[in-house]
Amino acid sequence: MIDKIVFYIKKYEDVLLYLIFGVLTTLVNFASYYICYTKFHWINLVSNTVAWILSVMFAFITNKIWVFKSKSFQTELVLRELITFVVSRLSTWLLETVIMIVGVDILKVYWLIAKVIASVLVVILNYVFSKLFIFRKNKENA
Repeated sequence: MIDKIVFYIKKYEDVLLYLIFGVLTTLVNFASYYICYTKFHWINLVSNTVAWILSVMFAFITNKIWVFKSKSFQTELVLRELITFVVSRLSTWLLETVIMIVGVDILKVYWLIAKVIASVLVVILNYVFSKLFIFRKNKENA
């Protein structure tokens, strides 16, 4: 039984680590948004953008080092990863922002409900982008 558990943990290690660091990234995002929106009383768009920037910085570091174990530390390879990461995250930020504006500002949905719906979609897309395009395992990253 223990052998099966260990086997599946190793087999799905990147997914499990992505989920763990994804939860932490989401906490960074939610906490940042909450502080900006409810404490600083910044508008929804600014609050969401600040939260996105902080969570993307956190996610890039954790995904590169621990989740996908990218070994590329040559400047041009890290730069390629960073640019691809930011571009993919910009696309999911745009999706999240549209959901937040439509949900909170237009439909008057409680911000937490809209944020959870947006986050589920964003997490799935971010994993796919990271796995297939950004930190893909190849001879450059070995």
